[in-house]
Amino acid sequence: MGERIEIAPYDPAWPEMFARWGVALRAALGDAAVRIDHIGSTSVPGLAAKPVIDIQISVTSLEPTATFLGPLTGMGLVYRADNPERTKRYFREPPGQARTHVHVRQLGSFSQQFPLLFRDYLRCHTSAATEYATAKRRFAAAFHGDRPGYVQAKDAVVWDIIRRADAWAQDTGWVPAPSDT
Repeated sequence: MGERIEIAPYDPAWPEMFARWGVALRAALGDAAVRIDHIGSTSVPGLAAKPVIDIQISVTSLEPTATFLGPLTGMGLVYRADNPERTKRYFREPPGQARTHVHVRQLGSFSQQFPLLFRDYLRCHTSAATEYATAKRRFAAAFHGDRPGYVQAKDAVVWDIIRRADAWAQDTGWVPAPSDT
């Protein structure tokens, strides 16, 4: 069993925590970061979440990594080269700091657009956000410290919401708002 999965009530400090990271990331990366966005559940006002700030940095290319790897590790972020997801480069918070996940993805890719659409849809559809929070709480209770089981269990809910989000995007002409930083 791994670390217990905690779903916390929304904390209004989460956007402030992201904002501090955003300023530091923009200073470190400059134009190498086309976008820096607050993603994940902590980016949706009112949504219960694991207390982890998720940040997406959009770059023009994942290779060469030098444009972002040096600046991010220079900030103390820990590069997780063993991350199996090939469509991103993944970093964790510096030791001893609040949980933060930094996802570097290629601008315009499906993996870069997905979390922005999911976030924006939940921000505009409180019933979907409530549905998602309920599912997360149920699965966190059912899977306690089994993070892979928790993630797999909520996949069906995420994909159901993203299908609705895609229809909404088609109806509204959704495009991501300007970068958060």
